[in-house]
Amino acid sequence: MRDTHSTGAGLRTLSLWFALVAIIALFFADIFLYQPDPWIELSRIGTGMVTPYWPDISELAISALHTISFALLGVAVSACLGVLLAMWFHRRVVRVFSAVIRSVHEIFWGLLFMQVFGLSALTGLLAIIIPFSGIFAKLFADIFHQQPATAVNTMGQADRLSRFIYGWIPQAWPALSSYVRYRFECALRSSAILGFIGLPTLGFHLETAFRQGDYSEAAAVFWVFLLIIGTVRFWLYKRFLPFYLLAAIFLLPEMPPVNASFIWQFFTQDLWPVPLQQGDLSGTLSWYGRVVSDEVIPALIQTIAITQAALVLSGVLALMWYPFASRWLVRGFSLIGRFKLLVLRSVPELMLAYLFMLLFGPSALPAIFALALHNGGLIAFLLANHSEDAADNQRIDSASGVVRYFYQDLPQRYPAFLALLFYRWEVIMRESAIMGVLGIATLGFFIDSAFEEIRFDKAFFLILVAAMLNVVVDSVSRRVRRAAGLTTPRM
Repeated sequence: MRDTHSTGAGLRTLSLWFALVAIIALFFADIFLYQPDPWIELSRIGTGMVTPYWPDISELAISALHTISFALLGVAVSACLGVLLAMWFHRRVVRVFSAVIRSVHEIFWGLLFMQVFGLSALTGLLAIIIPFSGIFAKLFADIFHQQPATAVNTMGQADRLSRFIYGWIPQAWPALSSYVRYRFECALRSSAILGFIGLPTLGFHLETAFRQGDYSEAAAVFWVFLLIIGTVRFWLYKRFLPFYLLAAIFLLPEMPPVNASFIWQFFTQDLWPVPLQQGDLSGTLSWYGRVVSDEVIPALIQTIAITQAALVLSGVLALMWYPFASRWLVRGFSLIGRFKLLVLRSVPELMLAYLFMLLFGPSALPAIFALALHNGGLIAFLLANHSEDAADNQRIDSASGVVRYFYQDLPQRYPAFLALLFYRWEVIMRESAIMGVLGIATLGFFIDSAFEEIRFDKAFFLILVAAMLNVVVDSVSRRVRRAAGLTTPRM
């Protein structure tokens, strides 16, 4: 029998260690309050949020349709590619390839392809399809692995493709379709924030409105985006998907002509330092050494510090919020809590960070708050769902109120809470890196600066560094979860 006392002590020790690391990380994070009095600006933002206004409704509607189109087509293509990769996920080369492509954030993919295809539909689609294919490959492989093999074994000597098409996929279909629906919500967020680099989605208008101080217009964009996310289950029906996908193709922005010779030059020459192309080993090592010492090391310190602080704060907020969204714990008041969590988990971290930057300036603080609020809201939402599902097996005469939370529900939820938190560790690291596009000194800041300086070789190297960092964090996260005996609940 498993010793629950020792297991609980081990999880408590693990939690304390991560809290200690987060406290130490705060001493390395670039945290300053540049805005002496944020309350005036906050009151203006609050007024704008309750008085949304947009002068041209058709313009806003077109941006919303572009946002949905990128997300729909991106998920449709990446889900198909994810299934193909999951079929061969047992091979190391496929696992490594999937880990690398999913470790590069959509913003970085967008910045990279924008140099070749401009602000076109292809840039937006590739920015979503490539990382999402790696994500789908990993999750689909896990789902297939959890299915019983009895039915598939009856297929005898059928080839791998047939075994998946007629065996694994039909058997795992409910879990696959459920995860695709969740990933579509993530794609909507990714599609929206691609507007921050100029693509014609809702994020473009949101950033423009914030920069100009038009908070009523920003609120209009925000509420439209929240409406799209909040109503997905009411309009995303499987029987309408062919029509949606066909309409999405026609609704995409126009594709400008592409110069094939320029594409070849970009990928074979522009992405690599000149000494490397000339075969100068000493010059190549010197070039990479300067980039590492001047940019990589300072950026890594900030990125890791922000990640660790945001990770622990996310956990604290999730534990504080989830009971107020569970009917098992607060009964009818859970509707208010669930709406708050819907808002927090729906709004992309980059949007929240931009808002906090207006209040506190471009330091690490807005990034930590934004990452913690979004991920804390998401984890709290999932914990609240698990709490309600488990309520069916509880005695009707069990404790109530605070006693029920601390002594009955929280001990049951805590292993799942830690598993979800460590599962989001890689995601928080990816999001910490892109905070640099807002001026915060993470890896994204140096990547964005390199693109602006037309230093594609430096930008590409820094993107690879960001990818490797996420691969390492993902590996450490899996090892920690495995060592602690934690099983991540399905998203």
